[in-house]
Amino acid sequence: MSDNVRTYRAVRTALKRLYPTEPQGNLARHLNTLAGLVSGIVGSRRTNLPDIAKHVPDGTKRESRVKRFSRWVNDEGMEFETYFLPFAQAVLACLAAWPLVLVMDGSVVGRGCVTLMLSVVYQQRALPIAWIVIRGRKGHFPEDTHLALVKQVRAWVPEGAQVIFLGDGEFDGTQLQATLNEWGWKYACRTAKNAVLSIAGTEFAFEDLTVQGGEVWGISQVAFTRQAYGPVLAVAWWEKDEKEPIYLVSNLTYVNEVCRWYAKRFRIETLFSDQKSRGFHLHKSHLSDPMRLSRLMIAAALAYLWIIFLGALAVRDDWVKIIHRTDRCDLSLFQLGLALLEHFLNEERPIPVAFNVLEANGVVCV
Repeated sequence: MSDNVRTYRAVRTALKRLYPTEPQGNLARHLNTLAGLVSGIVGSRRTNLPDIAKHVPDGTKRESRVKRFSRWVNDEGMEFETYFLPFAQAVLACLAAWPLVLVMDGSVVGRGCVTLMLSVVYQQRALPIAWIVIRGRKGHFPEDTHLALVKQVRAWVPEGAQVIFLGDGEFDGTQLQATLNEWGWKYACRTAKNAVLSIAGTEFAFEDLTVQGGEVWGISQVAFTRQAYGPVLAVAWWEKDEKEPIYLVSNLTYVNEVCRWYAKRFRIETLFSDQKSRGFHLHKSHLSDPMRLSRLMIAAALAYLWIIFLGALAVRDDWVKIIHRTDRCDLSLFQLGLALLEHFLNEERPIPVAFNVLEANGVVCV
């Protein structure tokens, strides 16, 4: 049996576990196509449909497979709520015993499109939870879009979970901050050096603070912008090895916890690089329609969850010394996952597939 056949069948079986009974009819056919997309993305390390089709076995010509995949991403019935939301909810539920660290950021995808993504931090990676795709190139999304995405995800957060929201420079809008604060979520968001602050009516800017390399300053009970939103904690943080400071606003209490949590924001950059240049090349999918891209991202996100699961499995079950080296590990969870899959295929071992997180104690939420 070929590697492509084994991979496809393992993915198809894992996808169908979501349903209490064996899927029938159109649902079964759509899941089969989704399984082909997921296994083909992993097998080809690409997200353009012809390359995916090369790595999917179904007894038809490659062009027929390309057309089938094209129909799937064109079909308005291929909804996020049906084909990805159950997995996103399972990830959040499994991680909710600890603070859920949610990170929002934007990135270029496809041809002439950008995505706004909300992810959850897991170990040294960020896992995709929800996204919005629009036409455009690099640039800021309006605050209404930020709010729409966080409101969507809020409905999926388990009751009682502690949430930390992290955002880059464009996610410092006062309406977003007020919404997060109202929900009881904590946040730390980057802002501009010329952002207006005030205390007792006296205005100043972050750049007026004389922070030096290796220093961190915090000012509590500050009003933010000329709208005087707040009070917030304003933090100027210049890490020793960085060229310039960053400026943060937060509803957390202590400066050190603001810095500690915000440092995790950069893990979404690893998600984007794994989905693009270091992994699946989502930016070269050749798709230019936002809705088609959004549906293709369902398959790419499932592929990513699976490979991160395998990476965590490699660490937990001590496969690293077999697939990498014995003295140290230089690979990310994503690269470890790819290496472990290759090892299982080469050795004709069973291929474990799951679209959730693997905890240190071995518990897998499915």
